[in-house]
Amino acid sequence: MKTRCPLAEDRQHSRLDDDDYPAYTMGRAADLLGTTAAFLRAIGEAGLIAPPRSEGGHRRYSRHQLRIAARARELVDQGTPIEAACRIVALEDQLEEARRTNDELRHDIPAPRRDGDCAAGPRMG
Repeated sequence: MKTRCPLAEDRQHSRLDDDDYPAYTMGRAADLLGTTAAFLRAIGEAGLIAPPRSEGGHRRYSRHQLRIAARARELVDQGTPIEAACRIVALEDQLEEARRTNDELRHDIPAPRRDGDCAAGPRMG
């Protein structure tokens, strides 16, 4: 009879939920995206994604990286050169992060007072 280790099982399950966990081999990633290993290498060389390597030296891809690669693939399929597609996707990602940060900062700012007084005190003159 096998003994169960709840801590090990929790770690395994948390990896399944982790978008950044490098779970996919290059071949599996290419199959999921309907592309080639050469395409994945090319977007890696362009700096769009940087998949970590396994102990054996093989690239491993996360779900997050696969979504990024899928967006680049869409652009390339529409005729965009791969270098330009990678730059577009990177800029889209930066814009989304800036919007998220902006929303967080707006949430942290107190609402303006309605009585016309500024927070520093009454107006002079």
